[in-house]
Amino acid sequence: MLETAAKSVAFHTLGCKLNFSETSTLSRMLESEGFEKKDFEQSADVYVINTCSVTENADKECRQLVRRIQRRAPESLVVITGCYAQLKPKEIAEIPGVDLVLGAAEKFNLAAHLRELSKGDSAKISSCDIEDVNRFYASWSVNDRTRTFLKVQDGCDYSCSFCTIPLARGRSRSDSIQNVVANAQELGSSGVKEIVLTGVNLGDFGIAGTDANAEPHRKESFFELIQALDGTPGIDRFRISSIEPNLLTNEIIDWVAGSRNFMPHFHIPLQSGSDRVLGLMRRRYRRDLYAERVDRIRQVMPHACIGADVIVGSPGETETYFRETVDFLTELDVSYLHVFTYSERAHTHALTLRPVVPIRIRQERNKILRQLSYMKMQNFSKRFEGTTRPVLFEKTEKEDMMEGYTDNYIRVSTPYRAAWVNQLINWKL
Repeated sequence: MLETAAKSVAFHTLGCKLNFSETSTLSRMLESEGFEKKDFEQSADVYVINTCSVTENADKECRQLVRRIQRRAPESLVVITGCYAQLKPKEIAEIPGVDLVLGAAEKFNLAAHLRELSKGDSAKISSCDIEDVNRFYASWSVNDRTRTFLKVQDGCDYSCSFCTIPLARGRSRSDSIQNVVANAQELGSSGVKEIVLTGVNLGDFGIAGTDANAEPHRKESFFELIQALDGTPGIDRFRISSIEPNLLTNEIIDWVAGSRNFMPHFHIPLQSGSDRVLGLMRRRYRRDLYAERVDRIRQVMPHACIGADVIVGSPGETETYFRETVDFLTELDVSYLHVFTYSERAHTHALTLRPVVPIRIRQERNKILRQLSYMKMQNFSKRFEGTTRPVLFEKTEKEDMMEGYTDNYIRVSTPYRAAWVNQLINWKL
């Protein structure tokens, strides 16, 4: 069994901002139990890998990381948690060198599991059916950056044909507004100036976490949450990390436009500009609604930055449907794209759809949209050349340079000045 006194732990995170916020919380929990935190490239007694399983590459990277640990520190304990661990616990347990696999319900009981773990035993799996995952655990990231990612919602009740997240994280559930506000106030008092609200389906905030025998029920709303957070002492900026277009109401858009602290920056998943493909994906909107949301933002916040997620090469995306996406995005007044290449995931409806797009074609389509994204961000930034906007500079130093973002998410780079760290500076672009 592992004695925690003078033991060290190193973490590695794969995937989304939500995973990073949870890893940071797990790290603080173990430090409070007496563990010394180490960099992942250093020798440590325990290595924890928080996994993603959105793409096949995340699965492969997990295996590569375990092999690297085995070469460097074969006597160390290796723990795998996160989405991949929930979806394929037996597969992970068979990876040589893995000692413990923690599913979604056990992730935040890491310290207790480590006290019972010994090297040399067969890999232990602690998981449950995803239907039994019903508790919400607040988490936030704390690192060298001046902003933090605060998790306020988890899970998803949607059934998009390409997605494994509901299978990995369970039903939609949220923190309470009271707890979120208290956490934000704590972060503000610690010196954090910007909070990015994160969740699996953030706009669905308000469904309470439940006890095992209780049905989930909506208690609050995302609109009520952002109203309650505005004006939190010490926090100069809030950002909404990502919100579904069908949940981004005019009420939310108009309120952000007049907010003191919420930034003019929206990230709205699109996934496809073809209504046919959106139907195959089981998305809960069509492109006309998406265009309406973008138009509304531009009406009340012409300076706002608008990002979009797009998936290329999903089953059923013919060349004609892909060109519909390209044409739609070319005309749409969005600022940048996050482009993802579709990859097959077990137990998803998309596996039954045809035609299957060849990998080479998927990659070509990804390149086309990434080039479009670059052009859009360049054009968006040029709109503001010569204007002055507030920039919040971050602590991280890269080759004697520092970076920060304007309120509308234009990245600024300048020679490093310690006095500017975590400060809002009016900057002429």
